[in-house]
This record gives sequence, structure tokens and C-alpha cells, in this order.
Amino acid sequence: MEHLGANQTGPKKLLQNTAYAQTNTYHVANIYQETIQELAEPTIKDAFGKCVQQGASRVVVSPYFLSPGRHWKQDIPALAAEASKEHSNIPYIVTAPLGLHELMVDIMNDRIKYCLRHVAGDVDECTVCAGTGKCRLYS
Repeated sequence: MEHLGANQTGPKKLLQNTAYAQTNTYHVANIYQETIQELAEPTIKDAFGKCVQQGASRVVVSPYFLSPGRHWKQDIPALAAEASKEHSNIPYIVTAPLGLHELMVDIMNDRIKYCLRHVAGDVDECTVCAGTGKCRLYS
């Protein structure tokens, strides 16, 4: 498996790599389709339809958000409900956002430690910062 975001930029590519890694690491789905809620394609409706066309027997909409804001409470459930109208025989769920899962603190701590090791000259830039010049101490 390649490193997430390696030599690629942009939130859409990060989302694609995250979906790919989730599918291939945990084998939670045989079909995945990333979607961007606003201002980009594929839409939730497009992705829902593509999953069904590929044989999905249920659709899991998993928001890549840290907190449960308006998009999770209202917008995404409404868009998923609208998308499901064309596929009424396919159940779906909108999962909780990432939130403060117990492992999130560990992930944040790992990222902080790695970045501090980088600015100390002990390790190379991570794949997120590679080539950006952003992983440095500011004064």
C-alpha cells in the first residue's frame, strides 16, 4: 500500500487515498466511492448510484469530519436520503464523524512528535508536508 498522499496534493486525492486504504486495510467493503459534498464531483447522489451499479447491497456514508456540525446533522442525511430515493431497495447509513475517538488523541500526539522530530533534524518531512516547506519552526 502506498503512503497516503504521497507525491499528491489536494483534499480530493487525500479522500481517495483514505477510502482506498480503509477498503484495503480493513476489508470493510468491496466497493467504495469517494464524494465531495459541495462544489465538486462526484456528489453523494452520484457516488450512491455508482456503488449500487457496482453491486452494493447497502451504502455506508462515512463523513470525513472531526466534529458533528450542520453538514453531519442536516445536509448529508438529506443528500443521502435524496440519493436513496432512486434505490429504495438499498439500505444506507450515515455514520458518526471522527470526533474525539479515543485513538484520535494518539494520532494527534504521533503527528506532533513527528513534526517536532523533523524540525530537530531527526527525520524527513512526512508525506503530508513533503515539498511544501511548511514543516518548520516560525518565529
